[in-house]
Amino acid sequence: MPLYDFACRGCGHEFEALVRPGRVPPCPRCGAPDPERKLSPFAVGGGAGASGGGCSGCTAKSCAGCR
Repeated sequence: MPLYDFACRGCGHEFEALVRPGRVPPCPRCGAPDPERKLSPFAVGGGAGASGGGCSGCTAKSCAGCR
């Protein structure tokens, strides 16, 4: 199951949840049924193989440099 970041539309609480595709968890703080799914920092900032940035704090410009 993938891990997603959510923000509650009702109370503004931000949380992470493991969810099955097509399902949306209620807010754990207030119980609102429809939180907004946010883009995770990994999805926004890139990850392994992202151009110009290394991975996991290494100083290489690409993962090919780590091998």
